[in-house]
Amino acid sequence: MADPTREPLEADTQVDAPPPPPGILKLVGAGVVTGAADDDPSAIGTYASAGARFGLGFLWVAPVLLPMMYVVVYLSAKIGQVYGKGLFACIRDQFPRWVLVPMLVLAFAGNIIEAAADLGGIGAALNLLVPLPVPLLVVITAVVIYAVQYIGSYSFIRRTFRWLALILFAYVAAAIMARPDPVEVLRATFLPRVRLDAEFLSLAVACIGTSLSAYVYTWQSNQQVEEQIAIGRTRLWQRKGASRAEMKRTSRDVMIGMIFSNLILYFIILATGLTLYPAGQHQIETAAQAAAALEPLAGPAATWLFAAGVVGVGFLAVPVMTTGAAYDLVQGLGREGSLHDKPDENHLFYGIIGVVTLAAVAMNFLGFNPMRALVWSGIVQGFSVPPLLLLMMLLTNSRRVVGARTNSRGTNILGWVTTGVTFLCTVALVVTWLI
Repeated sequence: MADPTREPLEADTQVDAPPPPPGILKLVGAGVVTGAADDDPSAIGTYASAGARFGLGFLWVAPVLLPMMYVVVYLSAKIGQVYGKGLFACIRDQFPRWVLVPMLVLAFAGNIIEAAADLGGIGAALNLLVPLPVPLLVVITAVVIYAVQYIGSYSFIRRTFRWLALILFAYVAAAIMARPDPVEVLRATFLPRVRLDAEFLSLAVACIGTSLSAYVYTWQSNQQVEEQIAIGRTRLWQRKGASRAEMKRTSRDVMIGMIFSNLILYFIILATGLTLYPAGQHQIETAAQAAAALEPLAGPAATWLFAAGVVGVGFLAVPVMTTGAAYDLVQGLGREGSLHDKPDENHLFYGIIGVVTLAAVAMNFLGFNPMRALVWSGIVQGFSVPPLLLLMMLLTNSRRVVGARTNSRGTNILGWVTTGVTFLCTVALVVTWLI
């Protein structure tokens, strides 16, 4: 079968010889880590809430979201890799200010809200183990994360905490040990049961928002740029364009990461749908309730396992959100910012990271329930997905932006369907709220 993302066979704008392919164990291992890290505390809270509230009735979300997750991250990676700039730098170059400013405000605010919710989730998880107030744990967590970003680097955080993200695969074991009925699971997975009420649609939009969060693809576009800078392409003209081999590697890496991320999504819903839902725990109000889904596997140690997983992915995700917000703002202002810059070389970039972190911490002192905030942050992200995805589709079909690397027919079909579905979901949710 033809690869739907294969690009038109036109002249390459770069002809760098591709590096030798990595070994299969290294490739799959990297994909597992990346996919697990994509499921931040907001995602864990959202998927757990969906399983607890609707049982197995939400399993169909996973196969529906997988192609959407893939195409969104792939398009973002293409912009960074081929255009040589991050997403918002590209939007600033190609669209008028009346398009740029609302998108920038929406994405920037979404990153702060998501970071605040994730910090709250980390605090709530740590509170299961440490008898300190959640807001204090949030402050300590934020100080540690920002200090490491400022003094060290995000790569240090990634190396230190990425393996903790693999603890999320405990949901796979927990779901299996809960002894699900295979026929019922398959029916719920491939025969969607959709309800058109505000509660169901809110969780559907939250699942879309947290799976396709704006921070994920704004970060992804900038990471493509950072990787090119790391190999010596420090000038824009050196980063322009990409060979077919480079795009193929990007497509493969994105697909591996999204498959593993989607598996975690699926098994969190399955585990909570098999444990919390039958027990009558339909509303997750505390981290302890969310942790109970792991009891079939870990028993009394479920709280430790849950806390370790949330802290691990949280320490990976929060720097992505705060740095992503800094990327967006400096690019929207026509400035530059890179993790390769030292703090004393780019006060604006690192200053924005600090302000965003401070704002995220402050939101945790407003009295919100940390577990509910995780779901609401997904809903907020869900509203920013459709317009930004629309812009990405326009950009990746523009020869001024990607040259010969415009989208293939398969990528366009998948991208436009994803754009339409996300628009319809958010509109349907607004209508149910109004009615």
